[in-house]
Amino acid sequence: MMKLHYSPTSPYARKVLVLLHETGQTDSVELAFATGTPIDPQSMPVAANPLGKLPALERPEGCALYDSRVITRYLASLAPATAPALYPDSPRVWEILTLEATADGILDAALLMRYEVVTRPEDKRSAEWVEGQWAKIARSLDTLEARWMGHLEGPLCMGQIAVGCALGYLDFRFADRPWRTGRPALAGWEARFVQRASMQATLPA
Repeated sequence: MMKLHYSPTSPYARKVLVLLHETGQTDSVELAFATGTPIDPQSMPVAANPLGKLPALERPEGCALYDSRVITRYLASLAPATAPALYPDSPRVWEILTLEATADGILDAALLMRYEVVTRPEDKRSAEWVEGQWAKIARSLDTLEARWMGHLEGPLCMGQIAVGCALGYLDFRFADRPWRTGRPALAGWEARFVQRASMQATLPA
């Protein structure tokens, strides 16, 4: 059986968990809880992923897989034929991969903001750095609102899952920053998407 190293607060791991639920593969993966930060790895799976990041997927055969986009692509390839095609064929797949990369970029910036607060002493924190990361997030959200709503409203794909998890992480860690303001279409889509059983089953806690 495959083993997924994860944390219930990791939005990257949540992407993988949502995919498992949506494709009916939850029983094929054992979950192994891990925790840590870049300066204190604690129980992070450094043997499986030398970068010490979540998620990491150990397989009975072959190398461990890491980076959520590698893992989701792999697990999507194992999904039964009756499951949704989360990575359909070209040319649509390029839009899905770009949408997923945009969502992951939002998460990258949000994690840098989070680590600035939880890993640095207060006198060494940079407010300018934090706001610079939030500016990346805000630009990306504006782009989703302006250019990607038609795709988000389309058939279920990995790009939608990634965006849903990214927005969920903003609510979880940055509730004081109202990302919905000025983005009614994106906010309305998120309100519907989060009601999916897979999203409800993987809420961060």
